[in-house]
Amino acid sequence: MIVIFCDDLGWGDLGCFGNPTIRTPNLDRMAQEGQKWTQFYVAAPVCTPSRAGLLTGRYPIRSGMTSAKQAVLFPNSGGGLPQAEITLAEMLQQRGYRTGIVGKWHLGHLPEYLPTEQGFERYFGIPYSNDMDKTGGPGYQAEARKDPDYYPSIEHYNVPLMRDAEIIERPADQNTLTLRYTEEAVKFIQDNKDHPFFLYLPHSMPHIPLFASDRYRGKSPRGLYGDVVEELDASVGRILETLRELELDGKTMVVFSSDNGPWLSFETHGGSAGPLRAGKGTTFEGGQRVPTIFWWPGTIEPRTIHELGSTLDLMATVATISGAELPKDRTLDSFDLSEVLLRGGTSPRREMFFWTNAQLHAVRVGPWKLHVKAREPIHYSKAVELASPELYHLERDISEKYNVADQHPDVVQRLLRKLDEHRASIEPHEDMLAIPISK
Repeated sequence: MIVIFCDDLGWGDLGCFGNPTIRTPNLDRMAQEGQKWTQFYVAAPVCTPSRAGLLTGRYPIRSGMTSAKQAVLFPNSGGGLPQAEITLAEMLQQRGYRTGIVGKWHLGHLPEYLPTEQGFERYFGIPYSNDMDKTGGPGYQAEARKDPDYYPSIEHYNVPLMRDAEIIERPADQNTLTLRYTEEAVKFIQDNKDHPFFLYLPHSMPHIPLFASDRYRGKSPRGLYGDVVEELDASVGRILETLRELELDGKTMVVFSSDNGPWLSFETHGGSAGPLRAGKGTTFEGGQRVPTIFWWPGTIEPRTIHELGSTLDLMATVATISGAELPKDRTLDSFDLSEVLLRGGTSPRREMFFWTNAQLHAVRVGPWKLHVKAREPIHYSKAVELASPELYHLERDISEKYNVADQHPDVVQRLLRKLDEHRASIEPHEDMLAIPISK
């Protein structure tokens, strides 16, 4: 089992999802050989809660991994994913899987919250976003955002690179992070080729600041952002080729996705949500609908899936496929997608709730999506309560342009009841993101 999770990659940033200038031949082939899901959602529109949702199969509001006070964990945060949460890695360890993470963690950087305390035997990567621990330089202020050729300096970001619980490089040389992540991932696969394994590969890119190795820098017609995505595509190609060479491709399910939509406020240094509305930080489609591919040659039927799915669903799906036991002492928000993946069935997911900053903004049921709160589409400033609920029919209006609430008052009332029922299901929890480091 391999999960490749990009950072801030938009729905419209891959060739197989319609991008005309970013070349992604390896992901395009992966989509042809596997299943491309066009209506696949993450648990939140920003890094920390999205990752918590993927690894636990629970909306992050249940674990305290979304906060009204701040969006994500920072270097001065004292909290992290509670050890009482059961991760994909811990679940698969029940079945004897070797477990490793290569890349960005962002679920707590203090010793008690590191991946090695959450079911991962090996860890190589950075503990939080690559723009944190900023020490100087122009950063991504207005001038840099408008310069498509602006290239940052690693010296301006004192981000640590870690192996297990030890810092091995600071600042991390981000020019070569994607390259080194790939090498570490390949080594993990080679070392564990005779055992069942779970590899979680959450890339640092294309979150700003953007860095690419010499082989890819300056090569894409899309500019630096394109360079970064094309290097990520090559990384995927190297991993899939390693599986083929070791004759593991028929035994390994690979999932490719992104933690949220594109960071639009960074202009050419950010990605594209294609026809979807808005991007990162918002609960519009561009913030939480992400490009997703499942690949397992000989087992997963190649096709395009237009039904609903979510990273939340990996927990139940992987449990079924691996024979692992799901936790029974907590509420899970995970649906088993194995019937779609393996037998051509239909997705059991019929609804999706949209949370950000510990606030419930929207719900989707079938083709209908109802918003009761919203953020400004580009800079995702403070959320506001809408004067009246807004209703969109996503099958007919993928861009959420045409509010049809007045034409369908019955649907509005039905979805408002759904929101109330969901709020009532949320148990009391501690705000893990708001804990100061001194606590």
